[in-house]
Amino acid sequence: MYLHLGEECIIPYQNLIGIFDLDAVTVTKTGREFLREAERGGRLIAISENLPKSFVVCMEEGRETVYLSPISAATLIRRVTRGLESDAGVLS
Repeated sequence: MYLHLGEECIIPYQNLIGIFDLDAVTVTKTGREFLREAERGGRLIAISENLPKSFVVCMEEGRETVYLSPISAATLIRRVTRGLESDAGVLS
């Protein structure tokens, strides 16, 4: 299964590490430092020119990648949950 992050960006569920609300995380020093380090390391990808609402951390080919998404964390989490539920129904 794949998660659509916005625009034309999709990631496989197996690469997904976490989905985070951008506003909630950036109020903490640790959260800001995490995103700053991802940007410095060339691992931060803005997938849209729209204002980001969330970020998604993935592991791709042994490398951590952080995607800034214009879609809310709640919506992305709901998409994953529905996808997993539909997979469980197929397997039953």
